[in-house]
Amino acid sequence: MASCLPGILPPLDAAEALEVSMVQSVAGTLTGGRLTRTRPFRAPHHSASMAALTGGGLKVKPGEVSLAHLGVLFLDELPEFGRAVLDSLRQPLETGTVSVARANAHVTFPARVQLIAAMNPCRCGHLGDASLACARAPRCAADYQAKVSGPLLDRIDLHVDVAAVSAADLVLPPPAEGSAEVAGRVAAARAIQSARYAGQGVRTNAEADGPLLEAVATPDEAGRTLLAQAAAQMRLTARGYTRVLRTARTIADLAGVEQVGRVHVAEALSYRRRAAVN
Repeated sequence: MASCLPGILPPLDAAEALEVSMVQSVAGTLTGGRLTRTRPFRAPHHSASMAALTGGGLKVKPGEVSLAHLGVLFLDELPEFGRAVLDSLRQPLETGTVSVARANAHVTFPARVQLIAAMNPCRCGHLGDASLACARAPRCAADYQAKVSGPLLDRIDLHVDVAAVSAADLVLPPPAEGSAEVAGRVAAARAIQSARYAGQGVRTNAEADGPLLEAVATPDEAGRTLLAQAAAQMRLTARGYTRVLRTARTIADLAGVEQVGRVHVAEALSYRRRAAVN
């Protein structure tokens, strides 16, 4: 599923292709010296070091988070990564850049990525099946999920529980909607955002912040009321509140709606992080 995501994203435009190719050139991975037109997809192994993920080395080179710039960074088995390694992503996810400081160099690389992470609910992976779960359930789930820090989870906009796929599911007919149809909706939403932010140095809702975000994403009265109630009940951080606004704005764009409404806020809130297992 994660590897399909670049296929529904719009192709790189000329400026984006130049940015991606510059990173690849610095890393020595640019093929034939030609600009790349495909969005990057990087999936480092969970044994990757901090330098491999954020950049570094004797001759400082970009890491995986920069090689995925304007594309997808997929981290499978998220809790298996070192905690310090994962927490090194907090700044890049917030700012879209990563600064690598070494004794002989101080370099800033671009790192505007879509982070996709996958994890089992617990180490054995059978938390929801009493016949297969380990003897420590559900305590083992809390311990396993605690390996990922709260501030990192707070930077992930969509938390989705994916049910296990059975053998019977594999013989079902293909879905009615394929990647091409989804890509069409994404392209239409991106076109709306490109027109909205033209000349403001911002490409997408993910980059909007401060007064600009308030101007384009403030919900209607019903939406503001719901968001205020949820902020108190769900104990949203300031970062979480802002991310709900961005997500609601994007949901409205996908629906082709100019004003962010209560329904868009409600859907954005439904994707926020669930409470930890007790």
